[in-house]
Amino acid sequence: MSVPHQKASMPFIYLNNAATSWPKPREVIAEVTRCLSQPFAEAGRSAYCSAIDYPSVTRELLSTCFQTEHADHWVFTANATDSLNILIHGFARRESSPFHVITTDLEHNSVLRPLSALEHESCLSLTIVPSGPDGRVDPEDIKNAVRPDTRLVVMTHGSNVLGTVQDIRNVGDYLSANDIFFIVDGSQSAGLVPLDLSKVPMDAFAFTGHKALYGLPGTGGFWIRDPDRIAIIREGGTGTDSKRLLHPTGMPERFEAGTPNYPGIASLYAGLRFIEKVGLDVIALHDRECTNIFTRELACNRNITLYSQDPDLPVVPFNITGIPPDDVGNILANAYGIITRTGLHCAPLIHERIDKGTGCIRISPGYFTTFDECRQAVEAICEVADNADS
Repeated sequence: MSVPHQKASMPFIYLNNAATSWPKPREVIAEVTRCLSQPFAEAGRSAYCSAIDYPSVTRELLSTCFQTEHADHWVFTANATDSLNILIHGFARRESSPFHVITTDLEHNSVLRPLSALEHESCLSLTIVPSGPDGRVDPEDIKNAVRPDTRLVVMTHGSNVLGTVQDIRNVGDYLSANDIFFIVDGSQSAGLVPLDLSKVPMDAFAFTGHKALYGLPGTGGFWIRDPDRIAIIREGGTGTDSKRLLHPTGMPERFEAGTPNYPGIASLYAGLRFIEKVGLDVIALHDRECTNIFTRELACNRNITLYSQDPDLPVVPFNITGIPPDDVGNILANAYGIITRTGLHCAPLIHERIDKGTGCIRISPGYFTTFDECRQAVEAICEVADNADS
């Protein structure tokens, strides 16, 4: 096929927000600059009281945004993968004998790999529940997979490949009634989907900061209802109870060791405040309109296979007949200045179902993506698809 050459002055269009949101709000950059311009301070670690205690104020803001009772049950980690590893391995360490776990084929490797490693070590047996043709897991399938030895369910809230949001409340109601620990991966949904943790029965919620919460890469965390259900798997300095050689069990120190990522937490604080200022409904409406431009137009092209016709999140996965997804990504980037994501998106099981494991191109607009940029990207993608056979 013939490929147009990108003009040197052509600006790029960023459509990879499901990986990392960009650009960051001005408020985020300003807060990080402010954080770096003054000494770091945190309760228990510093006598300097004029600086902002970013971990404390951000915990309070997370607690307000997600409607939780105890702000100190919010724990900061390096990212959602870090959070999920702490939760999954920490839960397994509490169990005295092998147990059964349920997850889904929508999961990211941050769930699949820790579970698979523990299964390989004979710590657990694993059931993977498939999603339906619409990219959603039927809660009844989760319930039907429960066995007498089921102790844990780990499930994504929003698919990073299909953009579908799962019915975690229905699942959570059943699991809570049967005393089965429920971990929800909110990497794709936090900052895009309203979530009241006081009303949704789950035991732990993992999130990342660098996607729809507008924070810097290297930020994330989790909320936990009952900290005693998860064993401590990291020990170190906390700034509290330093005479004892055993790690503190109080929150949040129980799961936090070492120096916090102050600039990263400052960015998360500013990102949460930005969402409060703009309004989650306003952000969701903009993302929905952007997503509709892509799904409506791409579905009409005979050479394009769209894998999610009506995604709940701003995630649009597709392939072009006859062109490998990596090649399409390179063409869009080099000839049109359009930044997408290609490959398996670290979620191999769902790709086995939708594209036989070849991977796909993923478009993910964000709040700062303009409608004109969406239309330009659609035109470019369709041009590539129309020339696929030439």
